[in-house]
Amino acid sequence: MREFVYELNTEMRLDVYLSQVTDFSRSYIKRLNDEGSILVNGRQVKAGESLAQGDRITIEAKDIEPIDASPENIPLDIVYEDDDLLVINKQPGLVVHPCATTKSHTLVNALMYHIKNLSSINGKLRPGIVHRLDKDTGGLMLVAKTDNAHRSLSEQLKDKTLNREYKALIKGRLKEDFVVEGFLSRNPKNREQMILTQNSTGKYSKTIFSVDKVFDHYTLLNCRLTTGRTHQIRAHLKSINHPIVGDKLYGGADKSIKTSGQLLFAYKINFIHPKTNQKMQFEVDLPDYFQAILDRLAQD
Repeated sequence: MREFVYELNTEMRLDVYLSQVTDFSRSYIKRLNDEGSILVNGRQVKAGESLAQGDRITIEAKDIEPIDASPENIPLDIVYEDDDLLVINKQPGLVVHPCATTKSHTLVNALMYHIKNLSSINGKLRPGIVHRLDKDTGGLMLVAKTDNAHRSLSEQLKDKTLNREYKALIKGRLKEDFVVEGFLSRNPKNREQMILTQNSTGKYSKTIFSVDKVFDHYTLLNCRLTTGRTHQIRAHLKSINHPIVGDKLYGGADKSIKTSGQLLFAYKINFIHPKTNQKMQFEVDLPDYFQAILDRLAQD
């Protein structure tokens, strides 16, 4: 039997908080709670109960290997940095934070090595992490150094004053701009996938797509998120039968284009600085491997 103890530094639902600071699934958290293995300030509460700053959570769980995050000297591409935050250009193939399948060599391990202070709101496994990118998606990410900056940036995600834009190379030719929206939930036949439905059992999602360039058999899209759900762009494009090239999980494998992951890149981000209230915008070029594929398609 292992015991885990957490002290909240923010207000949050019990199940939401534990899903962030542990690698436990929501269903596993619920099972532990139903078994009486989770106590808040020494008493059992409902999994969806809202907790306050300073509440103490104790978990007793069997056969769970504890996950910890420690500094590792992994190179970081820092686009901007000040006392409150930094903007990084995450390399594809890098997992954002430790989890059951990747316990080290993550972005968090790199941040802990290079950055002295990181916000603590998301717990020990996600210090500084305001939002995430999938392992094989590269590009711009915001990292908070202080809890105040973290709270401000999180609120901006909710009220859409923090915006992110991506480039995606998809299978097939599209000539008109379009919007995909609906509710995303886990695919019951493949729990690694998200699927788009029109019933409200999942989480509402919306992406605005505009055509950047059309090739013979592919299209380069600009993708603007208005919500930030797991695998949102990937699942949205799969739902219209135009998956991202290289995205094996969503049907985008392509023998004619060799790539180690999906051709999706977060190239632009804008937000309001938490301290100065100044509008900030950052944009980076597509990585060489992505641009080389586009150059080759343009010549075909």
